[in-house]
Amino acid sequence: MGKLEHPLYIVQASLNYRFRDLALLELALTHPSYAHEHPEDGGEEQHNQRLEFLGDAVLDFLVAAWLYRTYPDFPEGPLTRLRAMLVRTTTLAALAKALNLGHALRLGRGEEESGGGQRSANLCDALEATVGALYLDGGLDIIWSRLEPWFARKADEILEAESYVDAKSRFQEWAQAELGETPAYRIVHERGPDHAKVFTAQVLVGADVVGEGSGASKRLAEQAAADAALNRYVALSVSR
Repeated sequence: MGKLEHPLYIVQASLNYRFRDLALLELALTHPSYAHEHPEDGGEEQHNQRLEFLGDAVLDFLVAAWLYRTYPDFPEGPLTRLRAMLVRTTTLAALAKALNLGHALRLGRGEEESGGGQRSANLCDALEATVGALYLDGGLDIIWSRLEPWFARKADEILEAESYVDAKSRFQEWAQAELGETPAYRIVHERGPDHAKVFTAQVLVGADVVGEGSGASKRLAEQAAADAALNRYVALSVSR
């Protein structure tokens, strides 16, 4: 097998990062079943579960910090819900596939024959372990510079699909019924580069600004503004 075809090289190419300590990446991609069958490679405990423990905590922190900065007007409920969806098993397994981790996983014979390289739980564990390895080898900035674009796209997809985001319709119904007014929206600010802009919108009832919110698109910013207005005026829970 040539260098360019080696699974670890492919993973590093997918990450656009070259490990200084390649053994960390190899360990991150070693399933317990492989370690149990190959004690000569360092012992039965030389598998990815410790790195998975570390990577899980690191990823939770990075995703939470990014959500806090990106959605400054989201209250705790939606932030918690969105974080949970971004770090759940199926989401992380999809990221692992995008990074070609499944093909690089070292599995025991039985696990491999049963399709363990494509099993969501194994892929999720491998992704978290790889994050742990990246943290030890390069630090937090290295991790997030590689993963932020993927998580930003996924967050946008989740928010577009989530019913709680459709706050505009609910706030319009409430405002028309209770105030006899139809809310209006305006974009008041945008920041960031073209590929990662964050917009800030305000919602007005008459001449009064009654809510403000930010998002990765104008539509999402308007939804966040409506959500803020709902919380302020009708005390609806957006996290249920």
